[in-house]
Amino acid sequence: MHNTLPSLASITSRLHLRQLRLLIALSDHGSLLKAAEQVALTQPGASKALQEIESTLGVQLFTRTNRGLEPTELGHCVIRYARLIQTDLTHLREEMLAIMQGHGGRLAVGTIMGAVPLLTDALTRLLEAHPALSVEIVEDTSARLLRLLDQGRLDLAICRTSISQRPDLYDAFNIHEEELAVVASVQHPLADAPSLQLADLADSRWVVYSANMPMRLTLEREFHDADLRFPLHLMETTSAFTTLSLLQKNPHFVALLSVDVAQFCTRFGMTRILPLRLHTRSEPYQLVTRRGTMLSPVARLFLDDFARTVAPQG
Repeated sequence: MHNTLPSLASITSRLHLRQLRLLIALSDHGSLLKAAEQVALTQPGASKALQEIESTLGVQLFTRTNRGLEPTELGHCVIRYARLIQTDLTHLREEMLAIMQGHGGRLAVGTIMGAVPLLTDALTRLLEAHPALSVEIVEDTSARLLRLLDQGRLDLAICRTSISQRPDLYDAFNIHEEELAVVASVQHPLADAPSLQLADLADSRWVVYSANMPMRLTLEREFHDADLRFPLHLMETTSAFTTLSLLQKNPHFVALLSVDVAQFCTRFGMTRILPLRLHTRSEPYQLVTRRGTMLSPVARLFLDDFARTVAPQG
């Protein structure tokens, strides 16, 4: 095997989709015979195809063990991308079929937790006008969503480009000023207090975003400006469901959420918004696309809906 990887041009000219199907089958079954049957090859044909794949990539992808063929570390990497390519081809066919049948297409959109209510409102409007659309929603941090945009896994995202070292790589416009609220269980000892100061919650265990994320930085500034030590014992998560579950199970926990999410949860009696006024202004949400990317008709519909219904801010 080679000590260096072949060029991309060499890989793309020699690699075939059937070979990728074989890799996935080998991963699923661990048996050359069963994998060969799944992709309609003879066992010698499958063995030759595997040798050709490894020669094309210049690395060993599987090792033989008493349990069958097992992927190497590089094998796991290649198999993961083979599955992504197969998924993309499935989506390609589905979208082509939908367009041919006059149904529209498919939209992949990402969102940070605080913007979930904003996104669901927008998607509701879009689906009312185009009910046959297929939609994939990914909820994650801004950093992760921007990486998915870079990889072409998302059409667009509601997040913030300020966390990127290269915000110039994206087209973004402000769509919503974020307001933050401190929330807790309805059983929290201070749930019915008429008003609170941050010092009243300084010893609480906080459920927060990871370090360097905008919402976390906002909370850190609040503690700094109040001349309070930032809590040492934190629960870090990017999941709204995990946050709510922690608050439900632990009446002394508190969390920082967007007002939109906090009001949604409070409306259903899951949490209580504590009467604490925050002084730090948060960054607005942005609707973000990869600069220079040709948007699909469905993504353009979504973008145009925002342009009509959400007044740009900022």
